[in-house]
Amino acid sequence: MPELSLILPMLALLLAIGAVAGVIAGLLGVGGGLILVPAFFYAFGALGYDSPQIMQICLATSLSTIIVTSVRSVLAHHAKGAVDWTILRGWAPGLMLGAVLGVLVAAGLRSVVLQGIFGVLGVLAGGYLAFGRATWRLGTAMPGGALRAALSSGVGFLAVLMGIGGGLFGVPLMTVYGQAIHRAVATAAGFGLLIAVPSVIAFLLVDIAPEGRPPLTIGAVNLPAFAVIVAMTLLTTPLGVRLAHRLDPKPLRRVFAVFAIVVAGNMLRKAAGF
Repeated sequence: MPELSLILPMLALLLAIGAVAGVIAGLLGVGGGLILVPAFFYAFGALGYDSPQIMQICLATSLSTIIVTSVRSVLAHHAKGAVDWTILRGWAPGLMLGAVLGVLVAAGLRSVVLQGIFGVLGVLAGGYLAFGRATWRLGTAMPGGALRAALSSGVGFLAVLMGIGGGLFGVPLMTVYGQAIHRAVATAAGFGLLIAVPSVIAFLLVDIAPEGRPPLTIGAVNLPAFAVIVAMTLLTTPLGVRLAHRLDPKPLRRVFAVFAIVVAGNMLRKAAGF
């Protein structure tokens, strides 16, 4: 059993991370993975866990929390009739296949490479959050056939490499193909579940060297981080939702976009060795 001197500082950091992630998710409607992955990386590093596989643990643990939050979100959106189950059924095979492929690739990469991938994709995501327009269009209906297979697999694959639920890619993808924003957000919550479940199962089978992993880690999933983050986000997300109804979300969204770019840019800096 790990010593309390190792567990208690980690739990304190995780409580703070979960509280902030929940508030921001409720306030801005942004999935927690974009916050959790770098937060886990810096928290585990501060506690002395800085192995070549630490990013795999960050990605897997972030995705494990998304299973719970996605179920809650899908049920809430379904109760309002906002989830497009036809899109989910059609995109499910590609999302799940891309997620498993993402784990297979991530498991074979060094932490520094995954930092670089997260950094590049995070900067692009931050740019979209800051400058994306609801009027951008590529079509009036969701694609099918080979294009759907390619896009759905790509979303699942990239989401796993970032440790996110796919909404960051799924929402803009659905809106540029003519889906209403509220329907896109609701359906993208289902993307998160379809991506997270197979990827977490696969990550549980990844072999992480014992000397480089935080206490109570199974495969690449850290159990204390999973439990604490889920509990805290369930508590603090409603606070973020209440704040969202009182504040103008547009400038806050841009502030978060800058934050995302800075965090992702710092990941790139560390990956480059500066």
